[in-house]
Amino acid sequence: MKIVIERDALVQSVQDVMKAVSSRTTIPILTGIKIVATQQGVTLTGSDSDISIESFIPAEEEEKIIVDVVQPGSVVLQARFFSEIVKKLPQPTVEIEVQSQFLTFIRSGKAEFSLNGLDPEEYPRLPQIEEENVFKLPTDLLKNMIRQTVFAVSTSETRPILTGVNWRVENGELICTATDSHRLALRKAKIETESEQSYNVVIPGKSLNELSKILDDSNELVDIVITANQVLFKTKHLLFFSRLLDGNYPDTSRLIPTDSKTDVVVNTKEFLQVIDRASLLAREGRNNVVKLTTLQDGMIEISSISPEIGKVTEEIQSESIEGEELKISFSAKYMIDALKALDGTEIKISFTGAMRPFLLRPLHDDSMLQLILPVRTY
Repeated sequence: MKIVIERDALVQSVQDVMKAVSSRTTIPILTGIKIVATQQGVTLTGSDSDISIESFIPAEEEEKIIVDVVQPGSVVLQARFFSEIVKKLPQPTVEIEVQSQFLTFIRSGKAEFSLNGLDPEEYPRLPQIEEENVFKLPTDLLKNMIRQTVFAVSTSETRPILTGVNWRVENGELICTATDSHRLALRKAKIETESEQSYNVVIPGKSLNELSKILDDSNELVDIVITANQVLFKTKHLLFFSRLLDGNYPDTSRLIPTDSKTDVVVNTKEFLQVIDRASLLAREGRNNVVKLTTLQDGMIEISSISPEIGKVTEEIQSESIEGEELKISFSAKYMIDALKALDGTEIKISFTGAMRPFLLRPLHDDSMLQLILPVRTY
């Protein structure tokens, strides 16, 4: 194999596939990046057997030559060294040449590296996915849906299914739900699809985080294909495979209260800042709990007491309060996470009593909600 390639295009592709390469894999060849050169261009692949990422660099794009494939071929190179080398090469073009026994020379300007390559035939094959049931989402919407749910997945392996985000597709709508059993995040959106197929799968939170980092902020459509044990996200030059989590996701719909006893509307940014200040002292304690009390004339008091450190109280004017008076305590961290995930300048918080889960929603948007379980304080 011998190719001459633009360094910037190579660096970008290497960075993308590196997100799937793990140094802690039990399969030694997976610490490498597989490079395949054909007349069409160069394909790079990285995988840790949970996530696989394939990035394609076309030979030419918009009448500009990016890769000159002198001799087609393939090789697997140690990801850690290869990624560092290409980043630091001196010239804007790179020559990569593979000789016998997969010995690979990387040249740029006056710099020359040689790396011992591995046999690409030993690299695991990517899943072959039948692409008949595809639905599409704009990239920026997909990134938002991930951002607004993935933070609420569980980090504990005691219930592995909760470390993923539940994706349900039905009636032309995608519903994403994440919960760690103390809080819940839900986001739904209409999707473009030609099939009436419905799905109910759980995608690892880690996979969605990595996917989100790779996707650029555009409104180009991403093709999404779901099979029995894999999901594939496909953009112009990128394939992102992730395994799905086994097991049934709990039915979270019955957790979401349908009625409320107290409804509060607040300015999102102001409320976030007040909670943030109240948590300054609470952070030291193990509990990180703040307390919300409704007062007269639409005022709300936010307070926090850390016996060893001190206390903080602050009053904030709400847009409106309807219903019963209320005192409730909750985790400041969960509240801050939820507020950051919601779009909209004003949010409505619906309480159904001091010990019941409460809901946060943007005022005029029912496509997203956050649910938090209160904390008992005695």
